[in-house]
Amino acid sequence: MVAFLVSLLLSVVMIAPIFPYAKRRPVGTPVTWGEAILGATYIFFVMFWIYGVVPHHWLTWADSELNWRPDTIWFGPNGSLLEFFPITVSAQIFRDIIATLIYVVFLGGQIWMWAWWQNRGKRADELKAIEPTSTYGRPLMKRA
Repeated sequence: MVAFLVSLLLSVVMIAPIFPYAKRRPVGTPVTWGEAILGATYIFFVMFWIYGVVPHHWLTWADSELNWRPDTIWFGPNGSLLEFFPITVSAQIFRDIIATLIYVVFLGGQIWMWAWWQNRGKRADELKAIEPTSTYGRPLMKRA
């Protein structure tokens, strides 16, 4: 349980710095080779972590401590929860469903983050449109 929770916490810690960096980086700034290599390496490691390490620790925890293996029957004949259920359902099915949900949640978050990153210029333009400007395009100053 500790390994799974720590891997989940580390994935949040690795994803969190992306938001301040995106707000600080000007839209349309060219990317240097060094920035591209560093960014690609970082994102590769984050994706390796969220799609490889976190589900692995979940499956290991479910198999060992939770005892959600194929020999643990929950529903069906000789089941621990419902014995009259006509189909044999083991705990491994629920373990795999949760692992699939981990992948789906991370994939949805990844798609949302890429869309958020790509639309950061539109948000900056919306903020500039709200700010009052003079006829020369300069922001208006408040009187003291």
